[in-house]
Amino acid sequence: MSHILAIDQGTTSSRAILFDAGLSVVAVAQEEFRQIYPQPGWVEHDPTDLWATVAATARAAIEKAGIDAHEIAAIGITNQRETTLLWDRATGQPLHNAIVWQDRRTADTCAALREAGHEAMIAARTGLLCDPYFSGTKLKWLLDTIPGARDRAAAGALAFGTVDSFLIWKLTGGRVHATDATNAARTMLYNIREGHWDEEICALLDIPMALLPEVKDCAADFGMTRADLFGHEIAIAGVAGDQQAATVGQACFAPGMMKSTYGTGCFALLNTGDQFVASKNRLLTTIAYQFDGQPTYALEGSIFIAGAVVQWLRDGLKIIRDAAETQPLAEAADPAQGVVLVPAFTGLGAPYWRPECRGAIYGLTRNSGPAEFARAALESVAYQTRDLLEAMRADWGRAADGVLRVDGGMTASDWAMQFLSDIIGAPVDRPEVTETTALGAAWLAGMRVGLYPDADSFARGWALERRFAPAMDEDTRRDKYARWGRAVQATMGV
Repeated sequence: MSHILAIDQGTTSSRAILFDAGLSVVAVAQEEFRQIYPQPGWVEHDPTDLWATVAATARAAIEKAGIDAHEIAAIGITNQRETTLLWDRATGQPLHNAIVWQDRRTADTCAALREAGHEAMIAARTGLLCDPYFSGTKLKWLLDTIPGARDRAAAGALAFGTVDSFLIWKLTGGRVHATDATNAARTMLYNIREGHWDEEICALLDIPMALLPEVKDCAADFGMTRADLFGHEIAIAGVAGDQQAATVGQACFAPGMMKSTYGTGCFALLNTGDQFVASKNRLLTTIAYQFDGQPTYALEGSIFIAGAVVQWLRDGLKIIRDAAETQPLAEAADPAQGVVLVPAFTGLGAPYWRPECRGAIYGLTRNSGPAEFARAALESVAYQTRDLLEAMRADWGRAADGVLRVDGGMTASDWAMQFLSDIIGAPVDRPEVTETTALGAAWLAGMRVGLYPDADSFARGWALERRFAPAMDEDTRRDKYARWGRAVQATMGV
């Protein structure tokens, strides 16, 4: 039993990655699935797509590696967070499409909670703001909308879960209804100070607590898979939401360490140790990871659109065929034009939290073309990252590490990473293993079953591929960031 299978269920695709005993990648399989947009601001997934792609990629990775399932010591799961599912306990059938984290349909519900004065209480207990991003109001919407759902939920006939819970349920044949502390912390229903589902918040949203899964550590016993899935039962031993798994994969175990992951969105986390730091700058306080019942906290900033802006260039504007084309375009752009793109396609995330905002572009001239659009798209991700880091430094109140560890698909662009370093005015470290989300999930499971080393030894094995150091002069940095700030203010004023 010398391998670990990491299941990485993301927003646009599902992946399975097999790691060997030395934490090296042995095989990878990936499948994209359909995005469903019932109306503007709504985003859904078909739960059968999530499950089918997870099962198929897991089998494909095992087959590619040429091993048998009995050689896999454990499974680690990492997942898109906040995405909300509701299913029948008896049949396992979902009652509705999954409501994706990007979905904004509950903006009015969140506004009503704020207007009624509940946000301070919710933030103090969950570390979160009243925003459609989180699972709680999505679940309320499902219970309000599906006929008879709330009565069935109260009777214990239904189960709620984020994607990890749904996958655990499917993998174990319905034997285990569980989640981990990092995913629970993203629901707006979990008291991260006291470590339990919050009865008052559930009552406020009229959510029966019989719906909720058991909350476990990130490295724990989440049951055994059905034997018929892979030909042999496999232990599920590690679970973490994608950004927390990336934090673990980046070995950000010391207070003050920061990482930023660039996938569909961008998510930056600052480890604050055992200290729950209440943000004064509209950031989130969350659980970075939890071992032996003890949470390690983090400040988190969430950007809704990062890699998705490159997808927009490809699928919306059709000015590129592949994400790799953005780098030569950005290099060829006329920097004097100063085109600024605010990619608020599904609202603005931290530190603004303006779900009603929509994207805008400023500074267009008759000479603006695909190159300027590509450059503005990549620059927008760096500007948004600086917004987050500025807020984190103000909230933390002490010196952070000063180095930003990065991962995710966009980090493959040297141009984008150099511009990021220039704009934040700090080193950006890209690791040798950029698949840190899957790596974190694999290490959690492997550490739990004794295949992988403890946290300190794992951290010593973290390897740098390249450091990007700031090369932009301070006047240029200040002017560019000021132009971005004006564009954001104009966008929020529309």
